[in-house]
Amino acid sequence: MKKILNLKNYLLLAGLLVMGFSSCKKADSNGGINGAAVGTGAPVISSVRTLSKSKVDSSLTTTITTYSSTGIATSVTNPDYTPQITAFDSTTTSGNLNNYYVLLGSNLGSTTKIAINGVSIYFNRALNSDNSVVFDIPTNIPYVQPQPNTIVLTTLYGTVTYKFTVLPPPPTIVTESTNDFQAGSSITLTGKGFASISSVKLRATGDAVTIASKNDSTLVMTFPKSAATHTTLLFTYTSGSNTGAQTASTAVFNDLDNAAYIVFTDNYGPGVSGQAWGTFGTSTVPANVKTGTNSYYVTYPSGNWWIGGWGFSPPLPNKYTYLTLWIKGGFQTETLNLISSQGNGGYGNSDQTTQLTLPPTVWTYFKIVVGQTDMFLTGQTTGNFGFYIRGPNGGDETIYYDDVVFWNN
Repeated sequence: MKKILNLKNYLLLAGLLVMGFSSCKKADSNGGINGAAVGTGAPVISSVRTLSKSKVDSSLTTTITTYSSTGIATSVTNPDYTPQITAFDSTTTSGNLNNYYVLLGSNLGSTTKIAINGVSIYFNRALNSDNSVVFDIPTNIPYVQPQPNTIVLTTLYGTVTYKFTVLPPPPTIVTESTNDFQAGSSITLTGKGFASISSVKLRATGDAVTIASKNDSTLVMTFPKSAATHTTLLFTYTSGSNTGAQTASTAVFNDLDNAAYIVFTDNYGPGVSGQAWGTFGTSTVPANVKTGTNSYYVTYPSGNWWIGGWGFSPPLPNKYTYLTLWIKGGFQTETLNLISSQGNGGYGNSDQTTQLTLPPTVWTYFKIVVGQTDMFLTGQTTGNFGFYIRGPNGGDETIYYDDVVFWNN
């Protein structure tokens, strides 16, 4: 009985192996897939086409119409920067990072390597035929000119070179040294695609921003005098043969020259003074200054509930929409509680209505909706506002404040 069972198992295993072999893809001796015919001549690329692509057409516009309380209509027309999907299968001699393309030609079935601007890329051989190869352009492909601007394809039977330009990505901001500016001040952006920029403007007003220096990952700009309060940036850049490509930043920048009320920038605003329990003042140490030459600091002693902020004469009125400020943390994460003389508990250390989580050692930007705080809970003006810490523990904390301003919108 045991021998019979072993024979049955053997026959079953043999059958499964035969089925498995018949279902697998098989490369023939010429490098083809599934026995498909593969040319053995030198490879030829006749063209490149897209699988799909998108582009920004700044000639497209959107119009928004608003009506006043008396029924008067006001229309504002702006360029539409939303990427538009173009037709499939369009022939091209240039391409964008992260997009898919198809090489068309002959004798391509045994392709072993594709290099763009000297960098080898991955491609899926299962998508190939003898007349086409599908590939995408990874983000590590060089695009800053000068470049070879070539695709080099290698098969078992030769190599072919095809002229193809990798286009720079739209200028993209990853970080900014600050988002606050004044006439003549500078901001440094880091990101990608900056080398191709030809001009920068304030999108809200059209004022030109001066490019002080640039490479592909860093852009240093000097800002003009303007009528803007808050604005994005409009970049004009070169993308292949298109010297007028445009894209807008998602980052918003604040013109401190047009702030509604200044508490502290390089100095105290008119009628403003420092108000703290203990040590406070201004710092000129560059690492402790966000913009300009000075910041305001408060030292919060270890183990104490301590207050630091500003006083106002005349009192600060309740007529502003936003409070924005940069704060640099100390040696540990702290919770800052916003307080005012007209808040819940007054200018003391009991109000925890509005709390800010402050990470250590770095500058953090905060935008606070005034109406969502209790700064004016018991009156329409306040003589003081600031922040307190319930602690700190483990040592004294010195906190730095810069560009503390109120805005009407």
